[in-house]
Amino acid sequence: MDVFQIEGPTRLAGTLRVNGSKNAALPIMAATLLAPGKSTLRHVPQLSDITVCGELLSDLGCAVARGDDGTLTIDSTVVDNPVGDYDIVRKMRAGICILGPLLARCRRAQVSMPGGCSIGFRPIDIHLRGLHELGAEIRLENGYVVAEAPKGLKGAEIFLGGPFGSTVLGTANILMAATLARGTTVIESAACEPEVTNLAECLVAMGARIKGIGSPRLTIEGVAELHPAEFEVIPDRIEAGTLMAAAAATQGCVTLENVSLGHLMAVVDKLRNIGVTVETANGGCVVVHKGPILPTDITTQPYPGFPTDLQAQFMALLALGRGMSVVIEKIFPDRFMHVAELNRMAANLRKEGHTVIVTGVDRLRAAPVMASDLRASAALVIAAMAAEGVTTINRVYHIDRGYERIEEKLNPIGARIVREQV
Repeated sequence: MDVFQIEGPTRLAGTLRVNGSKNAALPIMAATLLAPGKSTLRHVPQLSDITVCGELLSDLGCAVARGDDGTLTIDSTVVDNPVGDYDIVRKMRAGICILGPLLARCRRAQVSMPGGCSIGFRPIDIHLRGLHELGAEIRLENGYVVAEAPKGLKGAEIFLGGPFGSTVLGTANILMAATLARGTTVIESAACEPEVTNLAECLVAMGARIKGIGSPRLTIEGVAELHPAEFEVIPDRIEAGTLMAAAAATQGCVTLENVSLGHLMAVVDKLRNIGVTVETANGGCVVVHKGPILPTDITTQPYPGFPTDLQAQFMALLALGRGMSVVIEKIFPDRFMHVAELNRMAANLRKEGHTVIVTGVDRLRAAPVMASDLRASAALVIAAMAAEGVTTINRVYHIDRGYERIEEKLNPIGARIVREQV
């Protein structure tokens, strides 16, 4: 198992290029199941989650090949095993995204209940309800979802709102299934995240008929078949936000290339509120900070609100602030396993229900800590780069799920991160 040894404090200064979006690439990879033939995806990051998804598609019968230039080719001519095996799906939450396209194409799918990060209870009941409304028969057998539609799917009006807002993966699943359903499907309270928009644009490039892309109301006219396509994955807004927080926490000056600032307006607003300078540049931005970090309040919300996937990283940043900040988690109320680890590094965080009170400290101090999930591990890396001493971060396999060799990205601009095997 790998660990990080991170020496701090350090200052990041230089230029970084943001990779393609993991959260967009995974459902788009699943979407290629809908169109027999060879599809080519560009700007696909080299992450463990992407590798696992490729293994999953291969297990279904597809041929998956990665190029050295960030391209991924998926030949879905043959899909002869519509089963999402537990040993693969348990490794990532997005594995459930094969359910909709498999059901639409093969009229039957058997997919293990999904795995992924331990960030709280994340049921898939909305996914299953939506597929049932499209005409599928759904049952659970031995930890697997079994969905059948022997006569094919049919269009329906479907409401996808849940107790914590719209469901991103649920919207993706229903949207993909609806492209091959007979008649018209209307999805109300669809997730509006850029990753869902990117998926819808890919489906259109494959011949789907979708109106309302980017809005909470999607109208899909079912078609008889889709065709393969070449498509480009959007930049990863969560990686960009993480690098912005890292620049601010280390009093750095970082130029980020390949950034869609329009996808990060809530994040940029908070950075500017706490005294960080964010200026647009050609195809990206420059993030500069020198001086105190001011306190602020953050509430995670569905897009275009502040993303839950950046909550932990900004908590690490605010831990170094002057004064008291409040962080409220409204998407995954239990997503606070990083709080105890940051406190081990001399942060002053107090959890109260789905809220954390952050009292800023002058400095963080190195300590052995353990990553509990993907974004928590990124928060610990940020804290370690700003802390005094050498911090050991255990279970860094979590960070490899969403950040491509982060030490190789950050070390050339000033970080001191060593990956070791223990």
